[in-house]
Amino acid sequence: MKGMKNSDIKALTVAELNDKINAEKEALRKMQFAHQVTAIENPMKLRESRKLVARLKTELRAKELQK
Repeated sequence: MKGMKNSDIKALTVAELNDKINAEKEALRKMQFAHQVTAIENPMKLRESRKLVARLKTELRAKELQK
C-alpha cells in the first residue's frame, strides 16, 4: 500500500477508503510503538504512512462533499 498514487486513491470507493484508512492507521500505530521501543530501520516510513492517511482522508472528505 505504500506509495499509492493519487489516481489510485481517487479510484477507490468510500468503503474501500475507510478500510484503507483503518488499516494504515493501525500499521502506523504499530510502527510508532516499535519506534518508541527501539529505533526502526527507516524512520521516514512513519512520515510516509502519516501522509498517506492524510491523503486518504482528504479524498474521503472530497467524496462526501460531492454527494
